[in-house]
Amino acid sequence: MKLQTTYLGLPLKNPLMPGASPLADDLDMVRRLEDAGAAAIVMHSLFEEQILLQDEVFHRDVLSHRDTFAEAQSFLVEPEDFSLAPDQYLEQIRRIKECVDIPVIASLNGANPGAWTQTAKLMQEAGADALEMNYYDLPCGAGRTGRDVERTALEILRSVRRSVTIPVAMKISPFFSSLPHFAQKAAENGADGLVLFNRFYQPDIDIEELEAVPTLQLSHPGELRLRLRWIAILRDAAQISLAASGGIHTAADVIKAILVGADAVQMVAVLLKRGPESLGAVLDDLTRWMNEHEYSSIDQLRGSMSLSHCPDPAAFERANYLQILQGWKA
Repeated sequence: MKLQTTYLGLPLKNPLMPGASPLADDLDMVRRLEDAGAAAIVMHSLFEEQILLQDEVFHRDVLSHRDTFAEAQSFLVEPEDFSLAPDQYLEQIRRIKECVDIPVIASLNGANPGAWTQTAKLMQEAGADALEMNYYDLPCGAGRTGRDVERTALEILRSVRRSVTIPVAMKISPFFSSLPHFAQKAAENGADGLVLFNRFYQPDIDIEELEAVPTLQLSHPGELRLRLRWIAILRDAAQISLAASGGIHTAADVIKAILVGADAVQMVAVLLKRGPESLGAVLDDLTRWMNEHEYSSIDQLRGSMSLSHCPDPAAFERANYLQILQGWKA
């Protein structure tokens, strides 16, 4: 049974890895993840805002006016709001590299072009084997077009790509007007892979206090279907690695993601709820299923149900859409 796969050009012993989360902030947890079978460690994101907080200009021009708009005060970040400062983050990369024998993928999260992207070079120097560039941007102004959003994402990608020689993946949202087009452009501009998808954490409304309340809800298996749809479409639309992130809870979820074309899968919610050993249980179930269904390798499984195996993917999508809507009975 060959569970090996290749992601971002990195040989992995299997397709399972923890996604970006606080799990990587604790060295004991990292060791437990490796012992459970994790093929790589994806670190918690280092945010653009953390790097800018060290800039006196940002502190003077933004934080000095925090009391001007009282209703926004609770949403402005302070240095202590982050788990690791930039220097501590780089040291954590070094520590993780010393305690595990699997690839370490650093994570950089931002939405605006700027000098902060040069931190990618420091991550590489600290020992990161690859970098996940988490592009998290919610366009709020009507003046920004879809082309503007894509242009910004690609500009940040090029800036990061110029800084490093290690592989770079872009973690993106599903909210692009044409994901196949953007995937091709990302590959042309230096991305080695795409992670589908990051999640926008929507604030709730407190109807008694009349204020927005930051809300965190972990992923659920139902979210996987969106990932399956787009990985199936993108598998052969761009020559680029693909990882599924969001909604991966069981071996069945892993199998579905690989069938449509994922090279790797990232798990977070189930690891936070049940501990790192749950990754090992999923890996055992994956192996058992492959044996029962006579698959000898991940390569044999991968992409066998992608849309490239359909003569007319667009027509297939329309037919599936119509069948679901017309088949519903009260």
